[in-house]
This record gives sequence, C-alpha cells and structure tokens, in this order.
Amino acid sequence: MKIDMKILAILTWILMIGYQGSAQTKWAIDNAHSGVKFTVSHLVISEVEGGFRSFTGNMTATKSDFTDAQIDFAVDVNSINTDNEMRDKHLKSDDFFNAEKFPKMTFKSVTFKETGEKQYELTGDLTIRDVTKRVKFQVTYGGSVKDPYGNLKAGFKATAVINRLDYGLKWNALTEAGGAVVGTDVTILINAEFAQQK
Repeated sequence: MKIDMKILAILTWILMIGYQGSAQTKWAIDNAHSGVKFTVSHLVISEVEGGFRSFTGNMTATKSDFTDAQIDFAVDVNSINTDNEMRDKHLKSDDFFNAEKFPKMTFKSVTFKETGEKQYELTGDLTIRDVTKRVKFQVTYGGSVKDPYGNLKAGFKATAVINRLDYGLKWNALTEAGGAVVGTDVTILINAEFAQQK
C-alpha cells in the first residue's frame, strides 16, 4: 500500500502544530522580585506584618492563559522576619512553627481556575508542621512581558486566609478584656514574578 507523500506531509505538519500548541512551559520564581508576606491581628486592635526571606516556586503550563498550571511552592520557616528578633525566635519555637522539626512549609496546587478577567482561584494543599489542609487563594494575574534582558516574566498576586490553629500553631493568650493577643486568622499575601525557563 502506497502512502501519498503529500498527505503524509500534511499530517506531519498538523501533528507538529498540535505539539507546539500544547508544549509545556516551565517557570521559576524570581526571588528578587517576589515576596511571601502575612498579617495577623494583635490585641484585637491592630495587625502585625511579617514575611519569609527564603522561598522557592515553580510552575508548569501548556495553555497561554495558565488555566492548566501546576504550581509548587516551598518556604523556609527559619527565614521568618517580623522586624523583631525576640518575636521571630518565639515564632520559630514549638508554640508556633517549630522550625527545628518542621523547617519547610509547602503548597501544591490542585486547580487553577479562571473566574474573571485576569482573576483566578488557586486551590491546593498547604502543609505546615506536617499538617495538610486544602486552601483557596484568590489570584490576580498582572500579565506577561519581556524584561530588558529578553526574559519572559509573568506576575501574580495571591491572597488567602487560614486558621493557624488548624496547623498546630497553638500559642494563645487573652487580654484583660478577653480578646486574643494574637488572632487565629492569618492572611497570606504572595507577590510572585515567574521567569519562563529556556
């Protein structure tokens, strides 16, 4: 049975176009232009801010709108910084993170759904102190652009609220009025700039 070379060439071209259209792209977090922050209420009347200096993040996707993106994040708990050495030491203790025994926090995505123009809902598993809970981040996509060096960058801002007691960050004390010295709800804010890997 002879194969028409023109038909074979057309089929090959279609397959190549299909492969290129679904090629997986890999992205890595640009630490110099990203940040992992958090806020928690203090004495009920105000909020304390903090962050982590050391973290890694990777993303893979085949679609240009990132709706099939797979995202992994890891944070070095020992890099916590609240601009107060005594408080940082307490946060690393067993009252909170127990950084010596559980030095990493991790996040692994399950879905990344588009909910509006440049708006997404990122669902995944967050692990702190070996406790894993499903969380949802509200994400704003800032867009993609090439930097002055020709590297393609994509920017995202993600926020979520978790209950620290769910993860064993158990320390608690009450004010004279009966309010919590440190709130149970923690707001997480991630500003992530990803660089496409070549």
